[in-house]
Amino acid sequence: MRIALACDHRGFKLKNILIKYLEEKGYTVVDYGTHSTEPCDYPDYTYMASKSVRDKKADRAIIICYTGEGSCMAANKVKGIRAALAYNLKSAYMSRRHNNSNALVLPSYLFKADYMKKIVSRWLKEEFEGGRHLRRVRKIREIEERENV
Repeated sequence: MRIALACDHRGFKLKNILIKYLEEKGYTVVDYGTHSTEPCDYPDYTYMASKSVRDKKADRAIIICYTGEGSCMAANKVKGIRAALAYNLKSAYMSRRHNNSNALVLPSYLFKADYMKKIVSRWLKEEFEGGRHLRRVRKIREIEERENV
């Protein structure tokens, strides 16, 4: 599986930890930056990672910023992206099982890297349940089409 990673300056440290972790697990990682702790604007990097999923250059994206809120908003503006902000294992699990999320957004301030690795692992291993949830995901796509998001 090919994973796009992106962050702002406050997620830089965690991004690098996750890159190493994912590569050790056998994932192919594409790093969309940022590449330092110099202040930057998260939408720039969020867009590049999200676009790579939309364009099928990556299977999923993991995006990190301080709270995760802004990056989640930016990612969800990209057509075809269903970004989920995960604060715990359950939200990561449910975002895949019920919402077929294809981008995971993490808050860099909240937990230590070891717990973030658990969230990422949980999210990556889960499959979309389909069934009644497929109808709901389709409705999200219909809204996206109507609104030209």
